[in-house]
Amino acid sequence: VQLQASGGGLVQAGGSLRLSCAASGRTFSSYGMGWFRQAPGKEREFVAAISYGGGSTYYADSVKGRFTISRDNAKNTVYLQMNSLQPEDTAVYYCVANGLATAQAMGHMSAKGMDYWGKGTQVTVSS
Repeated sequence: VQLQASGGGLVQAGGSLRLSCAASGRTFSSYGMGWFRQAPGKEREFVAAISYGGGSTYYADSVKGRFTISRDNAKNTVYLQMNSLQPEDTAVYYCVANGLATAQAMGHMSAKGMDYWGKGTQVTVSS
């Protein structure tokens, strides 16, 4: 599976962005999908995940209520809608995939546990 993230950019605090991640391959619906992020000088951290069937989602406490993850299996794409962005959301955001994973399981796995990673997309939130 190859993953290509897009949609990052510069936004003011309180603004919104929508990230997209296009996946290659015909088995997209068999993968739990998610997002991690890495801020300068910090380790990669889990942000959000959606189960391979799309029936459940899971979020880090820091983004709960502000970010929404969704997927369109017909388009092999996962989205991350980010609202009420804050400077502390500034990071490189990475799309990840994990075979037959539920959202909750992905939320409790380390970054090293993900099967596939895409190249990151930079999100910068100015104060």
